[in-house]
Amino acid sequence: MPDAVMLFAAGFGTRMGALTKDRPKPLIEVAGRPLLDHALDLTRGLSTRVVNAHYHADQILGHLQGRDVTVSVETPEILDTGGGLRHALPLLGDAPVFTLNTDAIWNGPNPLDLLQAAWDPGKMDALLLCVPIAQAVGRNAPGDFTLHPSGRLIRQGDLVYTGAQIVKTDLLHDMTQPAFSLNLLWNRMAQDDRLNGLTYPGKWCDVGHPDGIALAEGVLRDG
Repeated sequence: MPDAVMLFAAGFGTRMGALTKDRPKPLIEVAGRPLLDHALDLTRGLSTRVVNAHYHADQILGHLQGRDVTVSVETPEILDTGGGLRHALPLLGDAPVFTLNTDAIWNGPNPLDLLQAAWDPGKMDALLLCVPIAQAVGRNAPGDFTLHPSGRLIRQGDLVYTGAQIVKTDLLHDMTQPAFSLNLLWNRMAQDDRLNGLTYPGKWCDVGHPDGIALAEGVLRDG
């Protein structure tokens, strides 16, 4: 079973406006704690935890100093999700890994536990945790996927990708560009019917914009 996790924390957080002028989005506080710490809470018990950093990387490094977490600094350019994951593979190893976005708040079971229980490497190259739009607080866009009865994911639909998944990393080495999205990897997997999904039973809040902070604190209070 996967025992390593990559937490994405390198982005510019432009949708947060002035809140990210002088600090990275993962250090914005929700309910008195940085978003990054909320995400790290979900990863306890995993042997290898890697956080990537680019924008205000020094602040991410300082925040995590002394913790059992390794930082993968992307320089001089940011590498996007796929390039960032590939850049961190020397720290993560070659086995399938969890990846987790750091700009979300959860109310319900630990998403990584659910993914691990459902992971079947014999028929999956990636398992994405999705949430119905009705349970996606703060989401101001259409859904991303439809879940086929077989468990595979189809593009477009009423399910929102939560930013949590288990993914095999071998296809990353086939990508020629230094910076690229994990969407390119998922497209390859979907062609082989090996992109699978799982529905999250609780609530999930996108903290990608300033209003998301109050919404996320409401989600935590509800829990």
